[in-house]
This record gives sequence, structure tokens and C-alpha cells, in this order.
Amino acid sequence: MRNGPLPGTRGRVRPLTLLGGAALHAPCAEVTDFGPELAALVEDLFATMYAARGVGLAANQVGESSRVFVYDCPDDEDVRHVGHVVNPRLVEADGVVLRGPEGCLSLPGLEAGTERHDHAVVEGRTVTGEPVTVHGTGFFARCLQHEMDHLEGRIYVDRLTGWRRRRVLRQAAKAPWSRRS
Repeated sequence: MRNGPLPGTRGRVRPLTLLGGAALHAPCAEVTDFGPELAALVEDLFATMYAARGVGLAANQVGESSRVFVYDCPDDEDVRHVGHVVNPRLVEADGVVLRGPEGCLSLPGLEAGTERHDHAVVEGRTVTGEPVTVHGTGFFARCLQHEMDHLEGRIYVDRLTGWRRRRVLRQAAKAPWSRRS
């Protein structure tokens, strides 16, 4: 049983920052104020993620340069993980490296085989400043690493090389949402 309302029910859906947006390519700033603006941002991130049918969303994907991300993501055993992390640090990324399909709400409709570890641990704070540790395996580990990349100013395409990278960038340039189309 969940304590309290579902995340995002009090949030507003914000426009997504798409590939080419400057906010996606700059490291995000540490959060220092754990007040109502942060709580509202987390609610907005959940609302936006759910509206876009995603499994994770970082603050810079809605134009906010704050080290915050939210998630509602299953692992490989279909266990649902729902939460948020403020000022996260990736403290472990280990296990088997797997190439699997990865997409991003900032590159709608595109995906590419991206290598990620199948285990990840993130430490940070909750919206109220309490310490939190999140352990992920399988698809959820991929989600945690993907959102951490966003907060460092990277997108999954930055991890691609060769023909995979060229294919995604070519598809992005032709996409209806592209700034280049």
C-alpha cells in the first residue's frame, strides 16, 4: 500500500527539451534548497514522464539544470520501482555489460543498442533531504545509468560509436521534431 498520493498527480506537464537543446549537454548543478520549489519540480517531472510514457526523466529534460531525476521503471523480474533522487551519485555500475535497446524522451521514437552494466547503485537525497540508496538490476539498472548520464550532460547517443551512432543521428535529423528538419 502506498503512503500518500501517487507521484505527479499535483504536477504540471512541462515541454520536453529535445536533442540539440543546450540543457541536455551541460552538467546539472547540485540542489541546495530542499524547499517547495524542489517538491514542485519533482511532481512536474513525474507528471511529464507519465504524460510522455517514459520510465525515467531528468530535470534538464524539462530545461531545469538541477541534479534531480524521477523514475517508474520495472527491472528484469518485472518488479516496479518508483521514486526520485536529488543530487545522485552513481556509486556502482558493475556486473555484465549488455547491449540493449535504449531510447530517450528527448529523442522521441528513436532507439539504439547501447551498452550498460546490468547492476547499478545510486546514492543521493529525497526531496526532503533524507539520504536514499537505490539498487537496480537489469532494465532498471539501465534506467538509473541513463538518468545519471543526463545529469552529467550526456545522452545515450554519446555512448554510441560507428554505424549505430550515425544511424541514430541520421534518423534524428529526419525526425519531425528535429530542429534540423
